[in-house]
Amino acid sequence: MAGLREKQKADKNRRILEAATKLFREVGYDAARIEDIAERAEVSVGTFYNYYQNKGDILVAAVSMEVEEVLDAGEPLVADPPMNVLVALQTLINQYYDHSLVYLSKEMWRTAMAISIQQPETPFSKRYTELDRALCAQVSTLVQKLQRKGAVLAGVDAVAVGSMFFNNLNMMFTEFVRDERMPLKRLKDDVARQNRPLATLISSPTT
Repeated sequence: MAGLREKQKADKNRRILEAATKLFREVGYDAARIEDIAERAEVSVGTFYNYYQNKGDILVAAVSMEVEEVLDAGEPLVADPPMNVLVALQTLINQYYDHSLVYLSKEMWRTAMAISIQQPETPFSKRYTELDRALCAQVSTLVQKLQRKGAVLAGVDAVAVGSMFFNNLNMMFTEFVRDERMPLKRLKDDVARQNRPLATLISSPTT
Protein backbone atom coordinates (compact mmCIF):
# COMPACT_ATOMS: atom_id res chain seq x y z
CA MET A 1 0.00 0.00 0.00
CA ALA A 2 2.84 2.38 0.80
CA GLY A 3 4.20 1.88 -2.70
CA LEU A 4 0.81 2.68 -4.22
CA ARG A 5 0.49 5.87 -2.15
CA GLU A 6 3.92 7.02 -3.25
CA LYS A 7 3.02 6.34 -6.89
CA GLN A 8 -0.22 8.31 -6.56
CA LYS A 9 1.63 11.16 -4.88
CA ALA A 10 4.25 11.24 -7.64
CA ASP A 11 1.50 11.19 -10.27
CA LYS A 12 -0.26 14.18 -8.70
CA ASN A 13 3.00 16.06 -8.45
CA ARG A 14 3.74 15.41 -12.11
CA ARG A 15 0.25 16.52 -13.14
CA ILE A 16 0.58 19.76 -11.17
CA LEU A 17 4.01 20.47 -12.62
CA GLU A 18 2.95 19.74 -16.20
CA ALA A 19 -0.25 21.80 -15.84
CA ALA A 20 1.72 24.72 -14.42
CA THR A 21 4.43 24.77 -17.06
CA LYS A 22 1.84 24.57 -19.86
CA LEU A 23 -0.16 27.42 -18.34
CA PHE A 24 2.98 29.52 -17.86
CA ARG A 25 3.68 29.10 -21.57
CA GLU A 26 0.14 30.04 -22.58
CA VAL A 27 -0.56 33.07 -20.39
CA GLY A 28 2.83 33.96 -18.90
CA TYR A 29 4.25 33.27 -15.47
CA ASP A 30 2.85 36.40 -13.82
CA ALA A 31 -0.69 35.95 -15.18
CA ALA A 32 -0.98 32.27 -14.27
CA ARG A 33 -3.20 31.63 -11.23
CA ILE A 34 -2.78 28.79 -8.78
CA GLU A 35 -6.52 28.07 -9.02
CA ASP A 36 -6.18 27.49 -12.76
CA ILE A 37 -3.15 25.26 -12.28
CA ALA A 38 -5.05 23.13 -9.78
CA GLU A 39 -8.06 22.88 -12.09
CA ARG A 40 -5.93 21.74 -15.03
CA ALA A 41 -4.12 19.21 -12.86
CA GLU A 42 -7.49 17.94 -11.59
CA VAL A 43 -6.58 18.51 -7.96
CA SER A 44 -7.97 20.83 -5.29
CA VAL A 45 -6.22 24.08 -4.40
CA GLY A 46 -5.57 22.55 -0.99
CA THR A 47 -3.83 19.61 -2.61
CA PHE A 48 -1.73 22.03 -4.66
CA TYR A 49 -0.47 23.62 -1.45
CA ASN A 50 0.47 20.21 -0.11
CA TYR A 51 3.07 20.08 -2.89
CA TYR A 52 4.03 23.70 -3.56
CA GLN A 53 3.79 26.87 -1.48
CA ASN A 54 3.71 29.22 -4.48
CA LYS A 55 4.44 29.57 -8.19
CA GLY A 56 8.12 30.12 -7.46
CA ASP A 57 8.34 26.62 -6.02
CA ILE A 58 6.91 25.24 -9.26
CA LEU A 59 9.42 27.22 -11.29
CA VAL A 60 12.37 25.80 -9.37
CA ALA A 61 10.88 22.31 -9.69
CA ALA A 62 10.64 22.79 -13.46
CA VAL A 63 14.23 24.04 -13.66
CA SER A 64 15.36 21.08 -11.54
CA MET A 65 13.51 18.60 -13.73
CA GLU A 66 15.00 20.21 -16.85
CA VAL A 67 18.58 20.10 -15.61
CA GLU A 68 18.36 16.66 -14.02
CA GLU A 69 17.11 15.19 -17.29
CA VAL A 70 19.90 16.78 -19.37
CA LEU A 71 22.49 15.63 -16.84
CA ASP A 72 21.18 12.07 -17.11
CA ALA A 73 21.13 12.30 -20.91
CA GLY A 74 24.72 13.53 -20.93
CA GLU A 75 26.15 10.69 -18.84
CA PRO A 76 26.59 8.15 -21.70
CA LEU A 77 28.41 10.72 -23.82
CA VAL A 78 30.71 11.73 -20.96
CA ALA A 79 31.45 8.07 -20.24
CA ASP A 80 32.54 7.36 -23.82
CA PRO A 81 33.00 10.57 -25.85
CA PRO A 82 34.17 10.77 -29.47
CA MET A 83 37.89 11.57 -29.81
CA ASN A 84 37.29 14.90 -31.57
CA VAL A 85 37.19 17.50 -28.77
CA LEU A 86 34.93 20.00 -30.53
CA VAL A 87 32.51 17.29 -31.66
CA ALA A 88 32.31 15.88 -28.14
CA LEU A 89 31.75 19.30 -26.59
CA GLN A 90 29.16 20.41 -29.09
CA THR A 91 27.27 17.14 -28.85
CA LEU A 92 26.93 17.61 -25.09
CA ILE A 93 26.16 21.33 -25.32
CA ASN A 94 23.59 20.80 -28.04
CA GLN A 95 21.86 18.20 -25.87
CA TYR A 96 21.60 20.88 -23.18
CA TYR A 97 20.21 23.42 -25.61
CA ASP A 98 17.80 21.03 -27.35
CA HIS A 99 16.20 20.17 -24.00
CA SER A 100 16.21 23.71 -22.63
CA LEU A 101 12.74 24.64 -23.87
CA VAL A 102 10.96 21.33 -23.21
CA TYR A 103 9.45 22.47 -19.91
CA LEU A 104 10.36 26.15 -19.75
CA SER A 105 9.74 28.99 -22.15
CA LYS A 106 12.22 31.80 -22.64
CA GLU A 107 10.06 33.97 -20.37
CA MET A 108 10.17 31.33 -17.64
CA TRP A 109 13.95 31.11 -17.90
CA ARG A 110 14.20 34.90 -17.61
CA THR A 111 12.04 34.81 -14.48
CA ALA A 112 14.13 32.03 -12.96
CA MET A 113 17.36 33.88 -13.70
CA ALA A 114 15.99 37.13 -12.27
CA ILE A 115 14.89 35.45 -9.04
CA SER A 116 18.27 33.77 -8.64
CA ILE A 117 20.03 37.14 -8.94
CA GLN A 118 17.59 39.30 -6.98
CA GLN A 119 17.07 36.84 -4.09
CA PRO A 120 20.41 34.99 -3.76
CA GLU A 121 19.73 33.61 -0.26
CA THR A 122 16.39 31.95 -1.04
CA PRO A 123 16.11 28.15 -1.44
CA PHE A 124 15.20 28.75 -5.09
CA SER A 125 18.40 30.68 -5.79
CA LYS A 126 20.56 28.19 -3.92
CA ARG A 127 19.05 25.29 -5.88
CA TYR A 128 19.54 27.20 -9.15
CA THR A 129 23.22 27.67 -8.27
CA GLU A 130 23.58 23.98 -7.40
CA LEU A 131 22.18 22.98 -10.79
CA ASP A 132 24.55 25.36 -12.60
CA ARG A 133 27.47 23.81 -10.74
CA ALA A 134 26.32 20.32 -11.66
CA LEU A 135 26.24 21.23 -15.34
CA CYS A 136 29.65 22.88 -15.09
CA ALA A 137 31.03 19.77 -13.40
CA GLN A 138 29.70 17.57 -16.19
CA VAL A 139 31.40 19.67 -18.87
CA SER A 140 34.67 19.55 -16.90
CA THR A 141 34.31 15.79 -16.48
CA LEU A 142 33.93 15.47 -20.25
CA VAL A 143 37.20 17.36 -20.81
CA GLN A 144 38.92 15.20 -18.19
CA LYS A 145 37.65 12.05 -19.89
CA LEU A 146 38.94 13.29 -23.25
CA GLN A 147 42.29 14.00 -21.63
CA ARG A 148 42.50 10.47 -20.23
CA LYS A 149 41.72 9.13 -23.70
CA GLY A 150 44.57 11.20 -25.16
CA ALA A 151 42.39 13.63 -27.12
CA VAL A 152 43.28 16.60 -24.87
CA LEU A 153 46.89 17.62 -24.19
CA ALA A 154 48.26 16.21 -20.93
CA GLY A 155 49.36 19.57 -19.52
CA VAL A 156 45.93 21.19 -19.81
CA ASP A 157 43.98 22.03 -16.64
CA ALA A 158 40.89 20.11 -17.70
CA VAL A 159 38.66 21.38 -14.87
CA ALA A 160 39.52 25.02 -15.57
CA VAL A 161 39.01 24.61 -19.31
CA GLY A 162 35.72 22.82 -18.72
CA SER A 163 34.60 25.74 -16.57
CA MET A 164 35.52 28.13 -19.38
CA PHE A 165 33.44 26.17 -21.88
CA PHE A 166 30.52 26.07 -19.45
CA ASN A 167 30.71 29.77 -18.59
CA ASN A 168 30.55 30.63 -22.27
CA LEU A 169 27.65 28.30 -23.08
CA ASN A 170 25.80 29.64 -20.02
CA MET A 171 26.38 33.27 -20.98
CA MET A 172 25.28 32.60 -24.56
CA PHE A 173 22.16 30.82 -23.29
CA THR A 174 21.33 33.91 -21.24
CA GLU A 175 21.58 36.02 -24.40
CA PHE A 176 19.37 33.49 -26.19
CA VAL A 177 16.54 33.66 -23.64
CA ARG A 178 16.72 37.46 -23.58
CA ASP A 179 16.03 37.59 -27.32
CA GLU A 180 12.65 36.10 -28.21
CA ARG A 181 13.51 36.20 -31.91
CA MET A 182 16.80 34.30 -31.73
CA PRO A 183 16.42 30.75 -33.11
CA LEU A 184 18.03 27.79 -31.39
CA LYS A 185 20.17 27.02 -34.44
CA ARG A 186 21.84 30.41 -34.25
CA LEU A 187 22.70 29.82 -30.60
CA LYS A 188 24.27 26.46 -31.43
CA ASP A 189 26.21 27.85 -34.39
CA ASP A 190 27.53 30.83 -32.41
CA VAL A 191 28.70 28.69 -29.51
CA ALA A 192 30.37 26.16 -31.83
CA ARG A 193 32.25 28.95 -33.57
CA GLN A 194 33.39 30.40 -30.24
CA ASN A 195 34.44 27.00 -28.87
CA ARG A 196 36.44 26.00 -31.95
CA PRO A 197 39.65 28.01 -31.21
CA LEU A 198 39.96 26.78 -27.62
CA ALA A 199 39.06 23.21 -28.57
CA THR A 200 41.79 23.31 -31.22
CA LEU A 201 44.37 24.69 -28.75
CA ILE A 202 43.81 21.93 -26.19
CA SER A 203 43.52 19.05 -28.67
CA SER A 204 46.32 16.54 -28.97
CA PRO A 205 48.00 16.66 -32.40
CA THR A 206 47.64 12.89 -32.69
CA THR A 207 43.82 13.01 -32.75
